[in-house]
Amino acid sequence: MKKIITILAVLLTTVTFAQDQYTNGMQKAFQLWGEGKTADASNMFERISNAELDNWLPYYYVAQINTIASFGEKDKEKLTQNLEKAQEFIDLAKAISPDNSEILVQQAMTHTAWIAFDGATYGMTLSGKVVALYQKAAQLDPDNLRVVFSKAEWDMGSAAYFGKDIAPYCKDVKRSLELFANFKPESDFHPNWGADRAEQTHKNCTK
Repeated sequence: MKKIITILAVLLTTVTFAQDQYTNGMQKAFQLWGEGKTADASNMFERISNAELDNWLPYYYVAQINTIASFGEKDKEKLTQNLEKAQEFIDLAKAISPDNSEILVQQAMTHTAWIAFDGATYGMTLSGKVVALYQKAAQLDPDNLRVVFSKAEWDMGSAAYFGKDIAPYCKDVKRSLELFANFKPESDFHPNWGADRAEQTHKNCTK
């Protein structure tokens, strides 16, 4: 009995230590990101992912950082490097957590970064995929605030591009704000972004 208790104590200590390492690592990665040190933050999340083989979150953030860094990037070589890395980690995240609406939104954002860089080249091949991703995400999780807002934002951008009225999508932006108001992330490290962008987009709707 004493031997069993000792083994359990060792196991619990090991698990607690691993959890502490994960928590500290994630906090540090977010701190670096907040300081604008995107490359360092990406590398930190990547190191965490190497130790957290069944946790989709660090993979997701590597993809997100590299995607966000690609918007507005004019150097095709740098943009390609960022987005290929983002795609690699999206694929890894999807393997861990299939049919995850947050990952689907991230995939749509990565495709959108390609389209934003060169719509003539990538719009024809990727626009349909973005639409399909948001549709699937909405079917999986219709009350996911990032799904509702990101889909509305995409629809508004498409409407504006083709010279159509964006007003029909403003109601979806408003709905996303209502969802944001009552949202609590599953943990400190689960996705919790979008409220500021949704508020700004809603202000543009009411001008």
